[in-house]
Amino acid sequence: MSWTDERIDQLRQMWERGMTASQIAEELGGVSRNAVIGKAHRLGLQSRPSPVKAADSSRAAAPQSRKAAPPPAPAAPKVEAAPVPEPRVAKPQPKAPPVVEARPQPPVAAQPAADTPPPPPQPRIVSVGPGGFLRQGPGEMQQPIPPAPPRRLVPAKPSPEIADKTSLLDLNEKICKWPMGHPGEPDFHFCGEKVNPGFPYCVEHCGRAYQAQLPRGTRRPPPPMPYGGPRVR
Repeated sequence: MSWTDERIDQLRQMWERGMTASQIAEELGGVSRNAVIGKAHRLGLQSRPSPVKAADSSRAAAPQSRKAAPPPAPAAPKVEAAPVPEPRVAKPQPKAPPVVEARPQPPVAAQPAADTPPPPPQPRIVSVGPGGFLRQGPGEMQQPIPPAPPRRLVPAKPSPEIADKTSLLDLNEKICKWPMGHPGEPDFHFCGEKVNPGFPYCVEHCGRAYQAQLPRGTRRPPPPMPYGGPRVR
């Protein structure tokens, strides 16, 4: 509902009478309490103290009044009489014991020791560990055995069969490495001749090791497989 001049005049009159915004909204009809407060604020009407704040201020004033009461006067301190010291009574001191002079005693002659038999030997307790070995007791611990001095490696003397022949320890890049004999034989050795440059063997053994491949037509067929050839699964 719109605000007309007549309704505005009614609002001013009721506001000046001291009516609340809720009462004014109920009298005018068609407006709410907030609308009445907003219109009064826009018209510049005199603002009113909030009843909620007034109630709060009255409640806050009550404890302040209680606090403002003057505190009671402190009571006068009591004066206690000083305690009277009791008279001290001298305690009797104990008498010192009489001094007795020590007289030297004559020396006692050493008596010969009687021939006592030696104590019987105590039984030895041996603990058997796992595996059947005997454990040592606390008094049987031995000092650690020092390590043996390092041995000097002396090359073994060659056998008389290869005394003047090239052995495995004599091989190098300048001598032929063609084996002579079987490794299990006592006279097994190597060729030992001067190598063919670029090859590990001498000229004679290079001819045996490296052979020219024959033409395909003149090649021999491979030997037959043992046991009738490969198995067919």
